[in-house]
Amino acid sequence: MPIEGGKSDMDRIGLFSEMEYITVGDKYVPPFNRPFNEAASKNRQMLPGGSKQMSDLQQGYFDPHFVRIFEGEGYINLNQVRRRHMMEEAKRNLGKPFLPSNGDKKPCGFGSYYGTIGGPVPFFSAQLKPRERYRAPGKNLYTSPGKKGTGYGYANVTIGKQPSHSADFYDEPKLTYKKENEEHHHLLKGSPFKSNSYPREYFDSNPYFLNKPLPPIKKTEKQASLVAPFKPSSPGKKAGGMKAGTFEPYPSHSVDPYVVKLPREVPSKSDKIFHPPGGTKSRPMISIMTLNVKR
Repeated sequence: MPIEGGKSDMDRIGLFSEMEYITVGDKYVPPFNRPFNEAASKNRQMLPGGSKQMSDLQQGYFDPHFVRIFEGEGYINLNQVRRRHMMEEAKRNLGKPFLPSNGDKKPCGFGSYYGTIGGPVPFFSAQLKPRERYRAPGKNLYTSPGKKGTGYGYANVTIGKQPSHSADFYDEPKLTYKKENEEHHHLLKGSPFKSNSYPREYFDSNPYFLNKPLPPIKKTEKQASLVAPFKPSSPGKKAGGMKAGTFEPYPSHSVDPYVVKLPREVPSKSDKIFHPPGGTKSRPMISIMTLNVKR
């Protein structure tokens, strides 16, 4: 609805109140001079009592009167407590304290043996021992002052002489070998010797070497021979009290200890020991000259 002396809501584009008007007669107020809170600068404000200063007077503290930490306690002297304790302990003594007959003797001067049990000790005497005459050592080695320069790019700055320059060819061994090889071929006459016949060994063939395999071993079966058991002519005689049943008189006693003899193993024919043939035999050898020719 239209408002008297104003604009309608449609004319204000959704605003509930009209904006302020800046006319020719309005006073300009800059933004930095405006107070942050205008209400705080109007009417009466909270007035505190002011800051208190620290002093010896009571007004420098929060409490109305000074409060003691140990209020009502008496002063105790530690020396008086120690003396009372010593007096109570001294009442327990039955007699006077022990005193030696003679007090300790004190030395009367530096190096004095007064008051000691023994006499002076010769090892601790202040007398000087005889010494050899001091001989000053020889003078040090005098050298010339160091030469200036680090050595890199400077001549004659080393201890010895400057080494002379000598040319060293990179292919010198190769050239030397080539020169010696040419001299060697220059001294040769003709081509190397070549034999037309096939080379053979100088010794006979090995008599122990066989190309054919060995035949199988033949085993001969022996027929068991029937032998009649041995029978003595007369039965064995029994020993009597006087050893009359033995062939020889009773042997004398021996002191040797009794040792059981182990049964001896009888070697069979298959367990024979290998015996090499007598005498040394030659073997096929190739001479050094033949080896060089083959090479």
